[in-house]
Amino acid sequence: MLELTILIPLLTGGFAMFLPARLGRGLLVVTALLHLQLTVMAWMGKIVPSFPQYFVVTNEGMLILLVTSFVFLFISLYAVSYMKETEITSEPIYHGCTLFFLATMTMVTMADHLIVLWIAIEATTLMSAPLIFLHRSKTALEATWKYVMICSVGIALALLGCFFVVLAMDLGNVHAPITFSSLRTIATDLDPLWLKAGFIFLVIGYGTKMGLAPMHTWLPDAHSEAPSPASALLSGALLNCAFLGVYRAHQLLYQAGLGDFSSKILVGFGLLSMLIAAIFIFNQTGYKRMLAYSSIENMGIIAFGIGIGGLATYGAMLHLIHHSLIKSSLFLSAGNVLLGYGSKLVDKTGNMAKLFPKTFTAFFAGFAGISGFPPFGIFVSEVLIIIGAFQQGKNISVTIFIFALILIFAGASRLVTRMCFSPCENPDILVEENWARTLPSFALLAASLALCIWLPDSLYQTILSAIATIGGSING
Repeated sequence: MLELTILIPLLTGGFAMFLPARLGRGLLVVTALLHLQLTVMAWMGKIVPSFPQYFVVTNEGMLILLVTSFVFLFISLYAVSYMKETEITSEPIYHGCTLFFLATMTMVTMADHLIVLWIAIEATTLMSAPLIFLHRSKTALEATWKYVMICSVGIALALLGCFFVVLAMDLGNVHAPITFSSLRTIATDLDPLWLKAGFIFLVIGYGTKMGLAPMHTWLPDAHSEAPSPASALLSGALLNCAFLGVYRAHQLLYQAGLGDFSSKILVGFGLLSMLIAAIFIFNQTGYKRMLAYSSIENMGIIAFGIGIGGLATYGAMLHLIHHSLIKSSLFLSAGNVLLGYGSKLVDKTGNMAKLFPKTFTAFFAGFAGISGFPPFGIFVSEVLIIIGAFQQGKNISVTIFIFALILIFAGASRLVTRMCFSPCENPDILVEENWARTLPSFALLAASLALCIWLPDSLYQTILSAIATIGGSING
């Protein structure tokens, strides 16, 4: 029963709300292990949906579920030590909401019905909002309020997009279940005008949650104010789930013969997101906000690659995997920095290389990875996207793409260099680093390195099958 991957974190989340903090941490890790085991079983085809009218196993959904479950395990291991050092009075709420958050993200990856997908994405907002407000400060309240309001407006527009797709069915005299798998088989019968309108609203609605510019304004505040394990989940897992909504809408238009229309929109949103990130990353004073703008950039890269098509779609899927691994690692390292210096401001840090050697190694390696340096996988994914864009003759678009990458590297490297090597004004260390809070970061980076060197054939075939539905392939 595939739905167990939803039900188990949902039930354990309810229990965690009433357990002492120590037991709650253990339950978090146990649930993460069980969830990963069930996810692998689903990937191997050993468990299937019990409600096929609502849920389905797709290659793209399974890919994102695997990434989510893997990242969640290491974030949970990190959280055990992190929570011991933080002053959070409501730790059971963290455990409960984190598990609820996992359940809703899992539901997104398996949803086949348009409205079930919409409900699941809205539920991720409701389950993650308490995580952002966990420190109960004024800035956390403002970030939570902005997150809920902007994402709710976005999700309302996505609902309107669903209605337009249904209207396209009605005008095309199509009678079929309102599921993506059914609609793709009769996509050419749908009314093209209302299908295009539906896609625009879906991409704006789910793109808001994905962090695409100009609907991204909630993201820097939310990622900055949430506790670092929650920030890692928001960036490494939630954004992928929102991307899945956009991807499935793009699949529908491709099957309807309207792929050029949706591709151009994705390329436009992708480049705009990268340029916005490039402009704003220069003026950031907080390192968590810097990482948040990097997430906006990387969501833009993925949208751009999917929109370009061909070889670039393979690069985009690789980018999704490696971004989740590396960015989660960076946010976990940022948690160590916050514990050590007691501030999110870059100017209040410094000399990490000497004061926090283990965290420095993970953070600097993560920065190199997210900037696209070899041997990390983002180097490969970005090269594939650039080659794919040239193959498609998108010379102007790829020039803007490369220009934005350079700008972002220049802006972020200035801040990272300041943190790692400049003298620290206040060298008093509040909390010393330890292996329990650094090993998960190293493990996530190691996973990215390993996948860059050796991609298992089963994972490779899953990616190829996922991108084949929008005409993507490694042959351009």
